Amino acid sequence: MKLLQRGNLFGYSLLFLLFFCGSTVAQPVAVTVDPAATAPGIQTVHGAHLAMYSADVPQQNKLVLMIPGTNGTAAGCRVFDSSVAAMGYHVISIDYKNTVITTVCSNSTDNDCFDLFRREIILGTPVSSLVEVDSANSIVNRVTKLLQYLAANDAKGNWRTFLENGHPKWENIITVGHSQGAGHAAYLGKLFPVYKVLMLSGPQDYLVHFSQPAGWQQQQGVTPVSSYYAFLNRQDPFNMQYQLANAKVIMQTNAPDSLFVLPGEAVKGHPHILINDLDTKDHHGSTLDPRFVQVWNYVLTN
Repeated sequence: MKLLQRGNLFGYSLLFLLFFCGSTVAQPVAVTVDPAATAPGIQTVHGAHLAMYSADVPQQNKLVLMIPGTNGTAAGCRVFDSSVAAMGYHVISIDYKNTVITTVCSNSTDNDCFDLFRREIILGTPVSSLVEVDSANSIVNRVTKLLQYLAANDAKGNWRTFLENGHPKWENIITVGHSQGAGHAAYLGKLFPVYKVLMLSGPQDYLVHFSQPAGWQQQQGVTPVSSYYAFLNRQDPFNMQYQLANAKVIMQTNAPDSLFVLPGEAVKGHPHILINDLDTKDHHGSTLDPRFVQVWNYVLTN
């Protein structure tokens, strides 16, 4: 993988990333955007948003919205983003207010702790005492303003495809999140009719005090449960059994169709929960390991 900076376009850096997959060479365009430049009131938390697409491969006409975990950056999603862009998807990874870890609610005696935590971060509604996110800095507004900015300043990227009357065209968007972001991706699927949801190493929304998944996961959403997928690690320090319990509730099944997967091995059947047991020091981050690109491809195209 080689990264070359090609200068500056409309006030943000234009990068070309060469992603090699077997004998196929794709050349995704990577664009970094300062969140504060997209609209008044939006703050830059860790760094730039990251947007990618590849014009020289068949287009999927779908946008992958990647949401990093606690204190994660958009730049930290570059390997995942470049892999997905090489498949023909448009991708954006966002910078957002993710400095409070989700598990702050794990031992809460408030049934709604996780729900309020996520609602404030995603919508900017002032309902949680654990985070402070206004409407301008909510995930939904940050995504909306980023897409508007890209549509206005990067015509070649054809970002307007993912907007309708100035708002995200959710039915053409796949929400993906890692760790804390996994729960945000799932929550967005409850609120909006997204095309698909992929939860990586999460959600963590398990109420230990009540020995049950957080209630919001049981609520009926507007995205069909058949459109939800999870990719987990058996030795995840955040407890895969809790994550499985959460996924079962979200997918409304008592017996989730799970499958163990190995690096580079094709996914068999049509499972909605995939599990790896990668020998690594970072079990929680294993779901973002590029050796599992076939899992990402399976979920996106299944």
